[in-house]
Amino acid sequence: MPYKNRSDLPDSVKDNLPAHAQDIYKDAYNSAWDEYGKEEERAHRVAWGAVKKSYHKNDDGKWVKGATKD
Repeated sequence: MPYKNRSDLPDSVKDNLPAHAQDIYKDAYNSAWDEYGKEEERAHRVAWGAVKKSYHKNDDGKWVKGATKD
C-alpha cells in the first residue's frame, strides 16, 4: 500500500531515519509500488536502496546525510 504521509511509514523507518530520509523512502516506495505491480517486499527494498544513496549509518548507528560507504 502506498504511503500518503510520513506518519504512515513503518515504525522501523519513522523511528530511525531523519525527516528528509523518510521523504526519500516514501517517494521511492510509492514509485516502486506502482512500477513493480504492488510488490510490497520489493518496494521496501527499493526504498531502502534509495535512502542509502543519500544517507548512511554512522559509527553510533544513527542515519546521517552522506552516501553509504561500501
